Amino acid sequence: MTEALFICPKCGKKVLVKSSEPVPFCCGQEMKAKPLPFCTTAPNPEMARSAMEDTPCDDGTGPKKA
Repeated sequence: MTEALFICPKCGKKVLVKSSEPVPFCCGQEMKAKPLPFCTTAPNPEMARSAMEDTPCDDGTGPKKA
């Protein structure tokens, strides 16, 4: 099973939760998932043998925060 790190927006408390469990609460509200790091490279066939990992990242195409 995979795990996700949740952070309390008020006090900064961090909790590691299994993916099958519900979102934890802290300080009276739902905790937020740790944001993904920004992408530094785009995976492509020519880089298939590189030593860089192809891990999840934020490619910046999502909605902008107000």
